[in-house]
Amino acid sequence: MEYRHLSRLIYLAAGLLVALWFIHLTLQVILIVFFAIVLTIVLNAAVTWLEMKRLPRTIASLIVFFSVFLCLALLGWMVVPKIVIQVKLLIANLPDYLAGLNQRIAKWLGEYGNNQQQAQSMSNAITALPPVSSIINSVGQYSVQLFRNLLLVIFFFCLVIYMLLAPRPLLEFYLSLFPDSKRDKAAKAFSYASTMTIGWMWSNVVAGAIRAVVVWFFLYFMGIPGVWVWAGVTFFAELIPRIGFYIMSVPPILIALSISPITALWVAIFYIGLDEIIGDFIIPRIRSRTMKIHPVFILIMVIAMSTAFGVMGAFIATPLAAFIKAYYEVFYRKEVQKEKHDEKIEEMLYRK
Repeated sequence: MEYRHLSRLIYLAAGLLVALWFIHLTLQVILIVFFAIVLTIVLNAAVTWLEMKRLPRTIASLIVFFSVFLCLALLGWMVVPKIVIQVKLLIANLPDYLAGLNQRIAKWLGEYGNNQQQAQSMSNAITALPPVSSIINSVGQYSVQLFRNLLLVIFFFCLVIYMLLAPRPLLEFYLSLFPDSKRDKAAKAFSYASTMTIGWMWSNVVAGAIRAVVVWFFLYFMGIPGVWVWAGVTFFAELIPRIGFYIMSVPPILIALSISPITALWVAIFYIGLDEIIGDFIIPRIRSRTMKIHPVFILIMVIAMSTAFGVMGAFIATPLAAFIKAYYEVFYRKEVQKEKHDEKIEEMLYRK
């Protein structure tokens, strides 16, 4: 009897190790599947709206999917060539920008420091980058990785279209994972998370488009090189809360600093003002009815996911936070009388 019990524990431990090993190897695919689910939830809102107009599910799904695909293709056809040209120009002029930035910092450090040689060595650290030619030559080594990523993109869109066409069997399987007593809560939690996810995506699209247009016009007026690049970065940086501000603002500020300090100051003021206006007035109005997640929790999720999984982790951090919040509130959070809750908060906050 003890031998059987021990053998079961060994088999269980071995199976757990194999499962963890398999998850580690396929982690990127798991993240892609989750992002496909998020995108499917967003597109499903438009599909269900068309279904209410008496269109069959298949036709509505194909209309929504290919409409989004055509919009992305049209946007790429209009914008990508300009972005490619400006990226080439930025790469070609990158040594000049770094040299100009290096000279200005060396001058500032030389004015306020006692050791000019030490100031120069400190400023030279900024240009401690590999030569541009070596970076360009190394691109050819990643052809296999590029082909693999292309297959993942095809896999991603196939997942989205199949889940969009036939979601009912998948939702039935999802509910079957819960006991009968928990299925009502499981359905409610998924619906709640879906509502927050849709609000997150559409608020990002609206706010990102507004920011990108405003950034393009301002940087073009200021004469900053690569306006199409920085506008594109601004649009996608909206998907990464808090940290996205630094991703979209720091590179053009550094480029502006290589031109003149006054230009860099105006660009920095512009980005700060734009972030305050969009972040404090537009996005809260869009998300107020859908996402009610504390910024600290979102920031922790973004830092943790981006540290663990890179860019993909940063992208899915906010929808993952929405799912965690939804399932926690539906399954585990107990209703507490607000008056008693407030009393305990006052006690913790003011150390009573």
